[in-house]
Amino acid sequence: KMFSWEEPGERVITILTAGNLATTQAVVSLLSERTKAPQERSPSILEVPTMFQVARLVGDTLKETVQAQANSGPGSDATFSATLIVGGQIAGSEPRLFLIYPEGNFIEASAENPFFQTGETKYGRPILLRGYDPKMGFEEAIRLLCLSFDSTLKANLSVGMPLDVQVYERDSFRLGTARRIEHDDDQFNDLADRWGAALRNAIDSLPPYKF
Repeated sequence: KMFSWEEPGERVITILTAGNLATTQAVVSLLSERTKAPQERSPSILEVPTMFQVARLVGDTLKETVQAQANSGPGSDATFSATLIVGGQIAGSEPRLFLIYPEGNFIEASAENPFFQTGETKYGRPILLRGYDPKMGFEEAIRLLCLSFDSTLKANLSVGMPLDVQVYERDSFRLGTARRIEHDDDQFNDLADRWGAALRNAIDSLPPYKF
């Protein structure tokens, strides 16, 4: 799931969620409530001055929610765990991206670790590792992401459409184009078909493994 907040001209924040649905819904609801009346529900992700503090606030909220869910019924903390990706930009600083763990701690994207994944990652990750190039354009990056998701969809029946895409242009401080890719999306299906055919052709072009 994807959720976004903006103060046009000042900040844009987007959160991607994976894991226990009750936990992620509670976290997003708490964060949203604090933005509606910040003078009464401080701190708010629309008030803190840096993306680092946004990540810390989201991490603290996630940790508290996981613990509260676990204390309210049977099961361990792991049963109610969730992982979040938090990205955005606040005026006066660069865009930043964080991966937040159920324990509330987090790591930040860097040149050595330029992207994050949550949820079912093992099927689509090899394509990203082999295909990603920091010099690729935005549309090329989206194409690579579509191929990564296609591999996950084909390998794990518990993962399904739709896929949400949110575009943010650096220093715009405004949400850009948003798109939901459904199962009948012509562009996605065409990419998937072409990718499958290209893989088969590539395999056929390789020399056989001889014993």
